[in-house]
Amino acid sequence: MKLYFQLAWRNLWRNKRRTLIATTSVLFAVILSLITRSMQHGYYDYMIDSAVRLYTGYIQIHSKGYWENRSLDESMVLSESMIQKIRSFPKITTVTPRLETYSLISFQNATKITPVFGIDPVLEDSIIDLKKKIVKGEYLSINSEGMLIAEGLAKLLKVDVGDSVVIYGQGYHGVTAAAQIPIQGIVKFILPALNNATVYLSLPYAQWLYSAPERITSLSIMINNIGELEDTKEFLAMHFSDKYEVMDWAELMPELVQGIEMDNASGIIMLFILYVVIGFGIFGTVMTMTAERIKEFGILVSVGMKKGKLILVAILETMFVSFIGAISGILVSIPLLYYFHVNPIYLTGETAEAILAFGFEPILPFSVKPGIFFAQVSVVFLIAMLSAIYPITVIRKLEPVKAMRK
Repeated sequence: MKLYFQLAWRNLWRNKRRTLIATTSVLFAVILSLITRSMQHGYYDYMIDSAVRLYTGYIQIHSKGYWENRSLDESMVLSESMIQKIRSFPKITTVTPRLETYSLISFQNATKITPVFGIDPVLEDSIIDLKKKIVKGEYLSINSEGMLIAEGLAKLLKVDVGDSVVIYGQGYHGVTAAAQIPIQGIVKFILPALNNATVYLSLPYAQWLYSAPERITSLSIMINNIGELEDTKEFLAMHFSDKYEVMDWAELMPELVQGIEMDNASGIIMLFILYVVIGFGIFGTVMTMTAERIKEFGILVSVGMKKGKLILVAILETMFVSFIGAISGILVSIPLLYYFHVNPIYLTGETAEAILAFGFEPILPFSVKPGIFFAQVSVVFLIAMLSAIYPITVIRKLEPVKAMRK
């Protein structure tokens, strides 16, 4: 077998220019396809991670019926021992209780309905870096009786740190929730939807204000990586009865899943075009190599070389051309993709505005998951095998006498 590998390798470099052109075409096509897929998968991962951190968590536990009604009447009480049992599962990194509702926020003549989040300040900061988003004032503590208000909302109400705003809403079981609360800090979000309408209270104070002692609307759970989602969900489902719901991010945000699937479909079309380019490059090289060597094949068969062994050498030559280009493309791409993975591209202009409108920060991160690279090698291998059909067909039909006259 070693002899056939040596023959195939030497045959390639008998015409260096032709081989280099073929491998270069594969190299650039692989680089372009890797950039495309890395950019797509990187952005999908970013969208999922951003959404779960800001909104739902990878997995959320709430009372049955809460997700449809979003009412404090569907809130729940979980014992500290149950929460500790959840935290003990090794694949879970953070368990964050939240009390979420909507209330009327007013200051003098300005009024707005806005979402109000009762949070554990320490746990919330570990997920979304809330403390770093403060542009004025101080961060909440677990015993704070002040509020954090989003910068856009503060400008709309024309308030500043130290001012007191009125919160008026409905608490648990229809109890009126009303209080005048001082602004302790102002936070700035890049996303307009959050920056224009968000208020944070400490969880104990929010529970007192809305007459919901020890109650929460949801338990948001973060995990090490998305690959551990199913195992974690199964663990949680074993420990909660039918009166609770355990939902993952895909169930909580189906519109995000649909958007990713639609965008991925367009990416696959682009990849198909690139693979066609790779295919023509490999096939053109194989066809030229075969046509130039018809006489050589005829001589080899006439002196006793079996067609099966000649076919094997031709297949190996095709594989060498493909893999040299593919591996070179991967080696060139790795440092480039890793750089943009660490340093995402920040978008501006209309593109940035369009992304912000969808509720995401306008950045373009890249993925360096090994699967992206393995996929390229696999596809190039498949293309090489398909291209090898041509020399196989030519050699099988070869007539040595006619071939030697060419």
